[in-house]
Amino acid sequence: MEAVARLRNNPTSPRKMRLLADVIRGMKVENALNFLKFNTQHPSVPLEKLLISAVSNWKVKNDSDEIDDLEVKTIYVDSGRVLKRMLPAPQGRAYRIKKRSNHITIVVDKKGGSAAPVEVSEEVENNDNNETENNK
Repeated sequence: MEAVARLRNNPTSPRKMRLLADVIRGMKVENALNFLKFNTQHPSVPLEKLLISAVSNWKVKNDSDEIDDLEVKTIYVDSGRVLKRMLPAPQGRAYRIKKRSNHITIVVDKKGGSAAPVEVSEEVENNDNNETENNK
């Protein structure tokens, strides 16, 4: 069963955050945590904390401590609020500065999904064989 973690109004540009999000999308959780821990870009710290939160949400939801098969199933970064500020410029003018923020959503789940494999009964197989013989 998948688990979700969200971070709202993170004061980083969505474009910078998407660079990291695109790298860890589809990765195993252990590899993604190692990548974020040793990455030098400043958005990697809140993204690492959010991924740890998603893993702990998964542990609580599934009553399990095994994270070997966990992967980052979905991660997306949406634009948050934009703070508009003014910077003084020469000759009495002003430059507009946009301080952007973002919302991040991470979904983690077992690799291959949580659906159990479905076994086909013998009756269904026999019916399929009979239909193919009738169609000849």
